[in-house]
Amino acid sequence: MQTRQNTQSFWIYLWIGVYIFIQCTWGILQTFAGFMLFIRYFNLPHSFYHGSIRTKWNRYDGVSLGWFIFTPNESDPVLLNRRNKEQFKQNCDKLAVHEYGHTYQSLILGPFYLLTVGLVSFTWARLPRYRNIRKKYGVPYSFCWTEQWANYLGEKVLKQPSLK
Repeated sequence: MQTRQNTQSFWIYLWIGVYIFIQCTWGILQTFAGFMLFIRYFNLPHSFYHGSIRTKWNRYDGVSLGWFIFTPNESDPVLLNRRNKEQFKQNCDKLAVHEYGHTYQSLILGPFYLLTVGLVSFTWARLPRYRNIRKKYGVPYSFCWTEQWANYLGEKVLKQPSLK
């Protein structure tokens, strides 16, 4: 039993090394942008998250840039203001799964990630036109193909639910 566990650990660590290598070569453009954002928020909590570097920032949204993901800090008192603490923590965990899915899009698309997934995701999240459509018609955030794909990848790899 111990040998089997050691073998599984070996393959997990090997994959993490390959994951980091690909993010720092094929995905260097978005990883460099993520590193700049990481430096900007260096004073905030960071952790390793299945091979990526997760920063918990004081915003409600999430961002994924290559090897780096940024998600809300479920312990931030300002973010917790008027929110159900347990529900907010669950949503932060689900958002991390979603953002991790974007890191796999980066692995697949490499230098094309920013022009495809990055641009589409940014406009879908930020433009008032799309915000109004989502609000008016009750369209889920995952309706956009890039977001749906990120949910699928994150859930498939981590075997955990993502934020719909």
